[in-house]
Amino acid sequence: MIKTAVFPVAGLGSRFLPATKAIPKEMLVVIDKPLIQYAVEEAKAAGIEKFIFITSQGKEAIEDHFDSHSALESVLQARGKTEDLEKICSIRIPEGQALFIRQHEPLGLGHAVWCARHYIQEESFALLLADDLIQAHKSCLKQMVESYNDDDGNMVAVIDVPESEINRYGVLDIARQSGAKVVARGVVEKPSSANAPSSTAIIGRYILRKSIFGPLGLKKQGAGGEIQLTDALQTLLASDTPLTGFRFKGDRYDCGTKIGWLQANLALAASDPELRPYLQSVMVTLNKAS
Repeated sequence: MIKTAVFPVAGLGSRFLPATKAIPKEMLVVIDKPLIQYAVEEAKAAGIEKFIFITSQGKEAIEDHFDSHSALESVLQARGKTEDLEKICSIRIPEGQALFIRQHEPLGLGHAVWCARHYIQEESFALLLADDLIQAHKSCLKQMVESYNDDDGNMVAVIDVPESEINRYGVLDIARQSGAKVVARGVVEKPSSANAPSSTAIIGRYILRKSIFGPLGLKKQGAGGEIQLTDALQTLLASDTPLTGFRFKGDRYDCGTKIGWLQANLALAASDPELRPYLQSVMVTLNKAS
């Protein structure tokens, strides 16, 4: 049973400056929701009941977003705007189910995960990176949770990426594949295309065994001088904890980049019956202009 999820939200979001100078990058909006809300909703759909946010200075807006807002709720109720009231009330994380932990130094994803070590009580927990917005009929994490068993060890969501993008990802060395699952014999963080063991790359959805905190606690620096989660996965793999890639059904958008964020907005607008006609008219106008 996977009941706890960790959300690393301490990053600076430098690709979106100046917008992210005062606004957390996880609060960037796609259509009408911030990125972090999509990730939390995905976790809720997978049965997650405890939400751990690894934050940093200037990220208070994330905590406020999932809190109640008495003044706004009262105004909406008085004006009879029940639909809007329901929208903001549904965002709340129930009392006692959300925990916000400060990461004092930007030492990498592995370090952010390690910051949650004292608050994970189950043998396995989920990790979601809000930069990755995944559009799927059944949420990506729900697919993973339903497929996961103890023999999978640590499970990571994977996609195949173009050769030109391989150096941005952790990449699996594949031993074999069975259905949606890929059994890895190794993992390499941000290899060059010439040295990559495959084109199968890890994206921001994980189910991790609690034993991951052991190698992360050694705080060994990896690629980019940061504490890399993939290095800890490789260490556990060498100690006979399996590493399983999971090929989920759905479309992933890397909203940590401007192009990915734009693609996500267009894709979600195209799937919205209310917005689709306007999107089509805009595209027609752009085509004429070009």
